[in-house]
Amino acid sequence: MAVKKLTAALVSALVAGAALSGAPAVAAKSKPKLTGEEKLAKMLEGREAGKPVNCITLSQVSQTTVIDKTAIVYQVGSTLYVNRPTNADLLDNDDILVTRLWGSQLCSVDTVQLHDRMAGHMWSGFVGLREFVPYKRVKK
Repeated sequence: MAVKKLTAALVSALVAGAALSGAPAVAAKSKPKLTGEEKLAKMLEGREAGKPVNCITLSQVSQTTVIDKTAIVYQVGSTLYVNRPTNADLLDNDDILVTRLWGSQLCSVDTVQLHDRMAGHMWSGFVGLREFVPYKRVKK
């Protein structure tokens, strides 16, 4: 009899725990997914665009972020360089970017191959880089 009560209590606790752990997942699913443009705008909040440049020094890039179907953002120090390449509709943040350089700089004439991370690194297309627009924080 005591074993049945203990088993029933354990089952109740597991069901309650499962319900609680599932609650955040349900809430996350109901949150609307941001478009690429909305993600980029959020990333650039509090920054203003500077004069576009044709090249950036790749060794100074500390982080690269792919914004789905929109842009590639390169971080150099506190500056974000936004590149809106040709074929931007092929950009997927799950892809691996493969860039072949002819020097130390990444320039607006370079292309970037896209490789699908989930499909055994299969080639999934390419984008052609354009000018890099620097975005710096606005001083308050």
